[in-house]
Parts: sequence; structure tokens; C-alpha cells
Amino acid sequence: MSHLRNKTVIITGASRGIGAATATHFAKLGARLVLSARSKDKINALARDIRKNGGDAIGVPCDISNLLDVQSMVQTCTETYGAPDVLINNAGMLDPVERIEHADSAAWERVIDVNIKGVFYAVRECLPLMKSNGGGTVISLGSGAATSALEGWSAYCTSKAAVHHFHACLHLEEFRNNIRSHVLSPGTVATNMQIVIRDSGVNPVSQIPWDDHIPPEWVAICLAWMASPDADAHLGEVVSLRDPELRVLLGLQ
Repeated sequence: MSHLRNKTVIITGASRGIGAATATHFAKLGARLVLSARSKDKINALARDIRKNGGDAIGVPCDISNLLDVQSMVQTCTETYGAPDVLINNAGMLDPVERIEHADSAAWERVIDVNIKGVFYAVRECLPLMKSNGGGTVISLGSGAATSALEGWSAYCTSKAAVHHFHACLHLEEFRNNIRSHVLSPGTVATNMQIVIRDSGVNPVSQIPWDDHIPPEWVAICLAWMASPDADAHLGEVVSLRDPELRVLLGLQ
């Protein structure tokens, strides 16, 4: 995975779970990291830990649903490390877990703002910089919920379907400009989100045994592979980490 050495990588939602695992893994591979999340204390602590272990990282507080925050975060990236080489759109939220007739409209809209607008804002701000730098990679976290309707998850399912389709558009528009774009659908991952899902007791996902969820470190390994030329055959596609052949390829057993 030497392809990430000295590359500038932005990771949104980096304060915990998949984002934090990805930051730790990418740091070991030599990437220069811009860690973004709303929690200033958590991302700064993670960045300090990475630096203590010989890595290179900064934390940038950012509400991904706020365009001005995203613009400021990307500006900090360019001032510190230069143009981003890789953008990992990991920030996302599930709540509200409610039937449509009971869903709070403000909470529903917040999911759309974070999960869809946040991806758009980050891509829109990074894309010109990547193109002027000769290219780059954009990977967003998708979900099986994008294609499988689930009770109580109308906002989340809708938002992830939009992310999948957005990336299909991005690939069509920019692959000739050396912009590598694809989506990772990781399956169920042992993070705090799964605790929320379990406690909700809504739909079959809440009944999945904890031991059946994959560790976030597996997702980080897959994201590093997707950022490499080895994954070029999957550009413009949704890569599923539920695929047993992919898990074998990545050594995830």
C-alpha cells in the first residue's frame, strides 16, 4: 500500500468508528491526514495520537452539512499539505429511526443534510483542486440500505441511495480527468451505530448478533485498497465488503 505514502487524505467523520480506524490505518501507510468531525476534542486527540506514533495528521472541526465549514476545512488542508489526493466521505448519521408517519421533519432533514449535502459539499470543494493536481480519488461510504428498504430507516435509505447515484454521476463526468470515484458498501460494522440500531429493536438489522458485525479495521483495509490502482476495475461501482471473494483478496478472514 505504498501508494498512500505522502499522499494527502481527507477523512470526514473521523472522530470514531470507521473514520478513526481508517485514520489509524492510513497513518501507518504513510498518508498525511486531515481529520474532520464536529467534535474538536476527539479529532484533535486522535491526530495527537497519530503524531506520537510517527504519523502526520491534523484535526479540523467541521460540520460537514455546513458549506462554509467544508470550505474552511479544505482550505486548511491545502495550506497545510497541499491539494487533497484522496477524499473519504465517511461522515453520516442514521437517526431518526421512526416510521414515516411519526418521523420528526427536522431530524429527517438533518440526515439529508449530513449524508447527501455533506458528500456533495466535500466533493465540490475538493474536485477542482484534485483536477488541477492531476487527479485524485473520491470514496464515499454507502450501504445496502441504498437498495433494500428497511422499516424505520426512510431517511437513511433515501440518503444512501442518493450517495450511490451521485457517485455514478461523478464517475461519468470526471473519470476522463483522472478522478477515481467509487462507493464502499461495508455491510454491518461493529460501531456505535450498530448499538443504536440494536437498541431500537426496529427491522431485522437490529436482530443481527454482535459477533456477525465486521470490525471497522476491515473497512479501513478495504478503503486503502480502493484508493489504489488495484481497484481500478471497480471505478464507478459500489464495492461490497460482504463479497466473500473480496474478503479473501484482502486477507480478511
